[in-house]
Amino acid sequence: MTSATRLVKFEGQFRMHRAGALESPTLAFETWGELTDAKDNAILIFTGLSPSAHATSCVEDPAPGWWEDMIGSGLPIDTDRFFVICVNSLGSCFGSTGPASVNPLTGKRYRLSFPVLTLEDVAESAWLVVRHLGIEKLHTVVGCSMGGMSGLALCVRHPESTRSFVSISSATRAMPFSIAVRSLQREMIRSDPNWRKGNYKSGKPPIMGQRLARKLGMITYRSAEEWVQRFGRERSTEHARIEDQFVAEFSVESYLENHANKFTGAFDPNCYLYLSHASDLFDLAEYGGSLQSGFKRLQLERTLVIGVRTDILFPLEQQRELAAGFAEVCDDAQLVELDCIRGHDSFLVEMDAFRPVLCDFFE
Repeated sequence: MTSATRLVKFEGQFRMHRAGALESPTLAFETWGELTDAKDNAILIFTGLSPSAHATSCVEDPAPGWWEDMIGSGLPIDTDRFFVICVNSLGSCFGSTGPASVNPLTGKRYRLSFPVLTLEDVAESAWLVVRHLGIEKLHTVVGCSMGGMSGLALCVRHPESTRSFVSISSATRAMPFSIAVRSLQREMIRSDPNWRKGNYKSGKPPIMGQRLARKLGMITYRSAEEWVQRFGRERSTEHARIEDQFVAEFSVESYLENHANKFTGAFDPNCYLYLSHASDLFDLAEYGGSLQSGFKRLQLERTLVIGVRTDILFPLEQQRELAAGFAEVCDDAQLVELDCIRGHDSFLVEMDAFRPVLCDFFE
C-alpha cells in the first residue's frame, strides 16, 4: 500500500510527559510498502525538527520527500521489503497537533497554552500511530538528528517495541554548545516585535526573528570546511544592487539569505520554539539516574550509530558515547564515522556516503 499524508485522531486525553494533556490530538503520517501478514517488517522513521511526514514520494504525492534518495524500491530502506512509516512530530505544523492547532476545548489556537513538549511526547504519539496500524513490534526504528533522540525515547520507554535501532547524527542528550545555539535561535524569534508573546497576527509572523534563527541554524548545520571549498571569498553578484553596503557582499551571505527566505513562512514560529526546546530537554540519564542505567533498560538486538566528522551540533564524541552505551547491552552494535564535509546536514545531502552503510545494515 502506498499513500499520501493520512490523519488519525486519537479520542480522549493524551497525557504529556512533563505536565498537562491534549484533548483528542491528531497525528499526520505517511506509509510506503506492504505490511506482511506477520506484521514484522515495519520501519518507523523519526524526523529532525522541521520536516513533515513526507519522507519520500509516492503515487498519490509525487513531490520529492526530504529523504527521497534513501526510501523506495531498491533503495537502502527498501519499500519492496519493508513497510515504512514516517510520522509528523507532535508539536509540528504539518498536520499533527501543535501550538498552531485549534484547541477543541476553547475553539482557539493553542499558541503558548500548548503544554510543555518533550521528545518523550513525540515518541509516545508516534507509538500510538504504530499501534493504530496494528503493529506490536517494529523491525527497526530510524532517527535522524532530533529524531534520533525521539527514537531513543521510544526504545527506552517501550523496550519491547523494536528489534533494531539506527541513530544518525544524534545523541543521548544535547550538550552545552547545541543548547546555546538553540537558545539564541529562540531568543531571536521571541525578540521580534511581531512575535507578541506568541500571539502574532495571521499573515504577520515574526519574520525577522525567523530569518535570523534560520541563518544561525544553517551556520551550525554545515561546516566551515565545506564553505571554504564552495564559496571561498567569492563576491555576490547581488551586492551592487543593494543600497546597504554591509550586507550580501560575499556569496556565503547570499547563500544564508536564500535559505532564510525559503524557511520563513514555511514553519510556524511557535511550533519551532516548542520543538527546539524539546530537543534540549531530552536526557537518557533521566531513566535511572545515569546514562548506564538508561542503556540497561533497552532490549535491542542490533544497533547502528552513524556520525560525521564535521558535525558540530552532534559531534563524533557523542556518536562514540552512544555506540559505547549500546555495545554494553547489545551484541550487535555498530559505529560508522563518515568523512563528509557537509556537517550535520550530511545525512540529507551526501547520499553516496550514507547509502552503502544503510544498505549493509538492512541486508
